[in-house]
Amino acid sequence: MIHPGPGWERRIADLWAAFDDHTPTGFLEKIMELTGELPPGNAVAEYELASAHDSIGNEEEAALHYRRAFAAGLDGPRRRQATIQFASTLRNLGQAEESVALLAAERDAGSDDLDDAVTAFLALALTDVGREREAAGLALEALSRHLPRYNRSLFNYAKKLLEN
Repeated sequence: MIHPGPGWERRIADLWAAFDDHTPTGFLEKIMELTGELPPGNAVAEYELASAHDSIGNEEEAALHYRRAFAAGLDGPRRRQATIQFASTLRNLGQAEESVALLAAERDAGSDDLDDAVTAFLALALTDVGREREAAGLALEALSRHLPRYNRSLFNYAKKLLEN
């Protein structure tokens, strides 16, 4: 996979930082300009297009670009971000079962600073498929790592919810 250079990465980061300064159409046009600098079918370009469509509410279009990004071999930190975002999009499109499957696999795939985000979005998807108790257990387990006190107690309560 061809990765964009640091100058391109800085420009895309600057554009995302200025998201609120654009109309949805204007933002998408700017994203399309930047991604147009990359080769057709580039995984990073497809991911950025998916993210832009997602951010302006074009979820069906976003889903197409996420699938293309994965098919093109999206890797690195963007791959995990794309998985979270795509799973959220699927949930919003009424495909919560696929969302649960993606996020459950992602929880088992590795660990990084997005672990709790994966768990939070998995909890949302689980509520949509009628698994609210499991969703609460996962969310509380993730939260237990961030409390100034009662971490062990909350973790143990969360574990009990997941066991039942």
